[in-house]
Amino acid sequence: MRIRRTLVAVTAAASFAGLGLAGAATATAATHNATATAHTESLTPGECQDRGGTVDWATNTCKGGTGDGMMVD
Repeated sequence: MRIRRTLVAVTAAASFAGLGLAGAATATAATHNATATAHTESLTPGECQDRGGTVDWATNTCKGGTGDGMMVD
């Protein structure tokens, strides 16, 4: 009887620990995705050119390269 209670306690603790780790991993993944998709920065003309683009002074945006469509200040 004592062994059975010990096994039940160990199994319950392991399952609760597994749920906690899964929840932490999901929360971490959601945080990283939110920051990866937020692009609110603006570039300097030199940064636009360093990223392979050219500055469109009519709209103050970077055209081409990895900074395509970003504002230039």
